[in-house]
Amino acid sequence: MRESAPRTVYLKDYTPPDYLVGSVELTFLLDEENTRVTSRLRLQKNPASANPNAPLVLEGEQLQLEWVKLDGQLLKPERYELTPENLTIAWAPKVEVFTLEIETRINPKANTALEGLYLSKDMLCTQCEAQGFRKITYFPDRPDVMAKFTTTLIGDKWRYPVLLSNGNKVASGDLKKNRHWVKWEDPFPKPCYLFALVAGRLDHIEDVHVTPSGREVTLQIYVERHDLDKCGHAMASLKNAMRWDEEVFGREYDLDLYMIVAVGHFNMGAMENKGLNIFNTKYVLARPDTATDADYEHVEGVIGHEYFHNWTGNRITCRDWFQLSLKEGLTVFRDQEFTADRSSRAVKRIEDVNLLRTRQFAEDAGPLAHPVRPDSYIEINNFYTLTVYEKGAEVVRMLHTLLGPEGFRKGTDLYFERHDGQAVTCDDFVKAMEDANGADFTQFRRWYRQAGTPEVCVLSSYDADSQTLELAVRQSCAPTPGQADKEPLHIPFAVGLIGPDGADCPLQLEGEPEPSSATTRVLDLTQPEQRFRFVNLPQKPVVSALRGFSAPVRLHHPIDYDELAFLLGHDSDPFNRWDAGQTLASRIILSRVEQIKAGGTPGASDPHLVSAYRKALSQDWSDLSYLALLLTLPSEDYVSALMKTIDPEAVHAARQSVKRELTEELQDRLLELYRSNHRDESGCFDEGAIGRRKLKNVCLGFLSELDNSAIHALEVAQFRGARNMTDQIAALGCVVNSSNPERQACLEDFYRQWEQEDLVIDKWFALQASCHRSGALERVQGLLAHRAFDLRNPNRVRSLIGAFCQANPVNFHRLDGSGYRFLGDHVIALDGINPQIASRMVGPLTQWRRYGGNRQKLMREQLQRIAGTDGISADVFEMATKSLA
Repeated sequence: MRESAPRTVYLKDYTPPDYLVGSVELTFLLDEENTRVTSRLRLQKNPASANPNAPLVLEGEQLQLEWVKLDGQLLKPERYELTPENLTIAWAPKVEVFTLEIETRINPKANTALEGLYLSKDMLCTQCEAQGFRKITYFPDRPDVMAKFTTTLIGDKWRYPVLLSNGNKVASGDLKKNRHWVKWEDPFPKPCYLFALVAGRLDHIEDVHVTPSGREVTLQIYVERHDLDKCGHAMASLKNAMRWDEEVFGREYDLDLYMIVAVGHFNMGAMENKGLNIFNTKYVLARPDTATDADYEHVEGVIGHEYFHNWTGNRITCRDWFQLSLKEGLTVFRDQEFTADRSSRAVKRIEDVNLLRTRQFAEDAGPLAHPVRPDSYIEINNFYTLTVYEKGAEVVRMLHTLLGPEGFRKGTDLYFERHDGQAVTCDDFVKAMEDANGADFTQFRRWYRQAGTPEVCVLSSYDADSQTLELAVRQSCAPTPGQADKEPLHIPFAVGLIGPDGADCPLQLEGEPEPSSATTRVLDLTQPEQRFRFVNLPQKPVVSALRGFSAPVRLHHPIDYDELAFLLGHDSDPFNRWDAGQTLASRIILSRVEQIKAGGTPGASDPHLVSAYRKALSQDWSDLSYLALLLTLPSEDYVSALMKTIDPEAVHAARQSVKRELTEELQDRLLELYRSNHRDESGCFDEGAIGRRKLKNVCLGFLSELDNSAIHALEVAQFRGARNMTDQIAALGCVVNSSNPERQACLEDFYRQWEQEDLVIDKWFALQASCHRSGALERVQGLLAHRAFDLRNPNRVRSLIGAFCQANPVNFHRLDGSGYRFLGDHVIALDGINPQIASRMVGPLTQWRRYGGNRQKLMREQLQRIAGTDGISADVFEMATKSLA
């Protein structure tokens, strides 16, 4: 057991730094087991400090201190205090500016946590966000200390022919003993979490981007030599992102050089270090035969996200880590808009909301619920959450909805002008929006400090005599940990009304002289209860509520099956049209869950759903990707989120029965659509080709429910004939989740074909881990011993252990608790290797209160076991104990 709980950090305790750093000169003598780091800091007292006599405290962890010099004088050990976490100099000089020099030694090879400087295969690289820089040298490691960095890298020419760091390359040369050096200078002040270093045997592709002002920017993407042919899409995506940011937000890049490096061992997706972005290979490498259409979209989206951080995160950064959503929520919104402009806006919106409603809403409803701007943390790495990122993006989107595109652009222009080069807060961002538009967002700010998902209940009442429709709207929010009482929020609530002919009705509120020209109206919900009366409606309309998912809320709108089917057939809002289908299907699946739990068997296929699917399948669609989403049943996670007590086996059985019966009713049309869209368009990524692949693979997924020899042959034919990964992995997924007799042969053939491609083998692991057939846990346990599995590789851990525990609910939640024990074992094992990854694996256990009977007890036991493990990290301790509290 721990002797004491780790220290909790509170937002209310924030104070300005006691010392500022004007400049940092770093010199690295690189070695995979014994790197020497010399730092030279120009320091001064901060005039804003509350304590003029404060000691100089520098953070540092897992460092071997060699020496310290103050203004050139070597300090004896009695002049400073050294602890496992800090270097403190009690009597710092009283002069305005002074110099501190420090030399430390570190062992990158032993750094399996992948924070600070570490070894990825044969490459040295860094990850400093959030607090990794303190594992490189002693420094005031906080985001509001911004300094200009100059970095000199020295290394063996054969082992480290490429030496990269932030900024512009200003000098280089050769040294004795086959060594060389490169000096980098970043002209813009930055916090230390944006520092980056990469050294290794790398090749690169290069291109040039010309900004609107005529500046030429050199673009480079560094990878291992055998991956050079997978970089073209990443380079095109970078150029697309640069152009988009110039056109939409008026932001130009500010350095002469922009570099991306892909590394195989990485805790995150990517990192926006100034001028030198370090990426997980998953979000750089793409070739039609090795990457799916979804991979291609993710590469472009993540490259855009990290590039957009140059202004929303780097030039303007966070004052403290509680403000993490200042950069992440805003930048996620920007990358979502970028992808929407580059692809199908309707599809992108649905995908983003699907993630929010299935995973972030669960986070809001559990013991780890926290505001977009948290009030406290034990380990900041645990707050890189869906709430900070995805809900944070929805908060920014609501500002965009309330102000309109022009007003939002005015707000961001003022934000960039006012705060360039500063470390600021979420309130500073909202204040810029207010000041640029003459708005008052006092109440809106509650979105940043109030946890939980608001509930919005809508009742409609039509009066034929007065030809009016009244909407009674009520908002509420359930208590969350530490927040028992909730205040009403400012919710932008978009609605439309659809007449019996399927056309949108003119919208005129009582008291208005004439209808609005728009057929969607954004209502301002600011009170616990409000009423809105629409007039001049000769016939009763159907209400289309929360159009475009205009706010991250749970909507309760009592509407019958016929009205849902009507919306599915006629709603002009593409999100609500899709959502009507999801609601209809969810209600039918949930009714079957109750039948199964009562010991009965599911009834006949529901005519409403079959009719809606038949109608959708008979129409002509210009956006086939949207049709594919329209046909996709709600996931087990989404259906489970609608239940008070989750029964994973009943949910799985109910959903499968609905899918199978839909297939039996519609198999001829599904087969016809499959065949008409099955063609080889490998290497073609236009909207039509992507849509055809999505639709035909959705149809194949339905047809696989028939599980007969004809469909087995169809699956195997697509698998063996595929010339692109989208089609090959989709077919293999159908094979694996059926009784196809060629199941094992296909898996073995796929492995042999791709065993040299790490990212493809990740898919191979994930596909087997998420297979819903019985015996999945035993297969996963066997795969742990596979020669391609490595517990030290985060991508491998996510693809096998993570996929089983997070994407296979029916097998993970086995009644005997073996899935929970499996996860508990590996969280503890991982904690000794990589606490960040271990803490993220805890997630499935944190929802234990949502499950009934023995499952709840067994999940809680594993959390208690994890929390009580001797020497458990602060990362995992916080997740486990907060879940149990």
